[in-house]
Amino acid sequence: MYEQIQFDVSDGVATIALNRPERLNALTGQMTKEFLDALKRCTRDAGVRCVVITGRGRGFCAGQDLAEFQAVKPPFSVAEHLRRGFNRVVLGLRGLEKPVVGKINGVAAGAGLGLALACDIRLASDQARFTAAFIGIGLAPDTGVSWLLHQLVGPAKAFEILTTGVKVDANEALRLGLVNRVVPADELDAAAAQLAAQYAQAPTRGIGLTKRVLNRVAAMSLAEALEYEAQIQDIAIRTKDHREGVAAFLEKRAPRFIGE
Repeated sequence: MYEQIQFDVSDGVATIALNRPERLNALTGQMTKEFLDALKRCTRDAGVRCVVITGRGRGFCAGQDLAEFQAVKPPFSVAEHLRRGFNRVVLGLRGLEKPVVGKINGVAAGAGLGLALACDIRLASDQARFTAAFIGIGLAPDTGVSWLLHQLVGPAKAFEILTTGVKVDANEALRLGLVNRVVPADELDAAAAQLAAQYAQAPTRGIGLTKRVLNRVAAMSLAEALEYEAQIQDIAIRTKDHREGVAAFLEKRAPRFIGE
């Protein structure tokens, strides 16, 4: 069904793998369309309770395929290209009310950095590298990189990363908070599988509502955030997983969440 990504669902975990290893998984229009279609399937399938994003080969994603850009004939609007493609991908990942695990196996550059940062939690190989890359070709950031970096590392460090084109290695990325955990390259698959399996057995609705809150509170005052939390908690308390969690606590057993 797909040519430039691989999509698989097993035991509640959907894996979307960028599959142009010979180009370090550089993004094309076709790959973006396929990615959006896979995200739509993840949203609609109640059996999907966790999503893993990764790249095949030695790269996670090298960003926009510049060769494809060079082949485009005018008139061409990069703004419309972003609105139809990368922007929808980032909003789709942030709006998906299921946990999204970034399995960062190699370089994440430019739009590929945006894709990595849009994931909810990131596991990185010790061989992963992160770079904004835009400034190296005279561009400003896109694909949400400016907003996401600002949120994760603050304005001063975000400015440095964006304007110097520095390559951040995995350990520095961990120190800065760009990734949650770094593991040896040969342990990345197992570590990501373990984390994804944990999320696939977790209370999916509660995680989705938590994600909804986190997406909103950055632009709120404390008073507004407190009120929004109260509204969301009113939804969470009605879920089957909440009832199961309370019953399991009182019965002193492990909960059996169903994601509802």
